Amino acid sequence: METRAHYVAVGAFVLAMVSLAFVGVLYFGAVSPTSSVSRYDIYFRGAVTGLSKGAVVDYNGIPVGKVYDVEIDPNNVERIRVTVEIESRIVIKADAKASVEANILSGVAFIQITKGTQEAPAITRKEGERYPVIASHRSALASVYARGPEILEKLSEVSDRLNELLNKDNRQALTDILENVRKVTGDIAAHDKDITDMFVAANNALGSLGKLMGHVDESYVATGGIKDRLTRLLGDTDEASKEIRLAARDTRGLVQQVNGRTMGELNDLIHEARLLVAGVARLAGELERDPSKLLYGDRREGYRPR
Repeated sequence: METRAHYVAVGAFVLAMVSLAFVGVLYFGAVSPTSSVSRYDIYFRGAVTGLSKGAVVDYNGIPVGKVYDVEIDPNNVERIRVTVEIESRIVIKADAKASVEANILSGVAFIQITKGTQEAPAITRKEGERYPVIASHRSALASVYARGPEILEKLSEVSDRLNELLNKDNRQALTDILENVRKVTGDIAAHDKDITDMFVAANNALGSLGKLMGHVDESYVATGGIKDRLTRLLGDTDEASKEIRLAARDTRGLVQQVNGRTMGELNDLIHEARLLVAGVARLAGELERDPSKLLYGDRREGYRPR
């Protein structure tokens, strides 16, 4: 009888402890979410593969809450609305950004909140919103997932073009090109000494040219060189031009003097030449009328005895 009573007492105690634990879990589960967490909405465009209810919400890598709900936005089927619960003590800034990240090893997705600054105000609920809205952006991995089909399609096109490029004829042409390149490199290697001698000769020619330019430069700037000779020549040319200008001025003066002095004599000479020409013209006219006049003189005068 005593053993049986002992079992009853132990059983009653165990049932009482289990009941208290159950009631405590129900109490804290019912009270805690409403008193210690705040809800926010996040809208994503595109797939949120791997994200589900209960997923972790991190703020700069620190767990601060969980995903409460994931659904298609009733107002826009192109968006996914994710509702998260975050501890009330965590202040979410207006410039914070949320993205969907995924664990590469496990494939489990979670929400990562970043970029909040101390100077920015806390995020608040706007008119027409259920909860305050955290802005979203696409993570690098999500971008890769979203563009995966497009990238695969591009790779397929590139593969097809490579297959077209590397057909039998093109492969043969490429083989011929490589063979020609091998022959050319072989010929170059066979004439390596000639090429080396050519470069040596070119180097020597450049050296000689450099020396020649140095001599030319020295001849130009040296005392009594080309520069000084050109300077003297320019000076002599300038002096000669001055003398020519002086001679021209003297010549003009002499011409003026000659014109003033001989102009009268020249006029007299011209007058006498005109008289002479007139006399000759008269004589020529008379001889043309009577040529015998040159031998017998004027017949109208008659015979004059001597």
